[in-house]
Amino acid sequence: MKLFNTSPKMKSLYLLLGFFSGPSLSLANTVQISVSISKTEIVAATLILEAGGEKDFRAMSAVAEVIYNRSISRKLSPAQICLQRKQFSCWNGKDVEGGIEKAKKHKKWSNALQIAQNLGSTNYTKNAQFYHTIQINPSWNKKMLATVTIQNHKFYK
Repeated sequence: MKLFNTSPKMKSLYLLLGFFSGPSLSLANTVQISVSISKTEIVAATLILEAGGEKDFRAMSAVAEVIYNRSISRKLSPAQICLQRKQFSCWNGKDVEGGIEKAKKHKKWSNALQIAQNLGSTNYTKNAQFYHTIQINPSWNKKMLATVTIQNHKFYK
């Protein structure tokens, strides 16, 4: 499995999040170092990077709902959901540490942290597990039920 960033610190982060699964994981592959990035910060950064620029107050909560609903459905932590390959464009091939540092400088960072700490407390999207920007019309949405459009994002279940 190819990691986005293979520095020792990031290998440890991926391992701590359970990014690897299955019989191929062994102790020989682990790197024992301290990691200062929390799972909540990964979720909060995802909210900022995906919807932090939206004016609608529901936008980041709606993305959080998708993360939460997927985590329940897929039996993974919200942070694991955020870092799954090709699930959130803000992480596709990008450095996690850099993305979090960028998000921490955003004026809505404290709001995003609060939302990330209270996952499951809203349902603006009517239980959506998928979304995309309104500028595109991906093929994967054809058999899905659209639930709501919140500013620049359309949500589906």
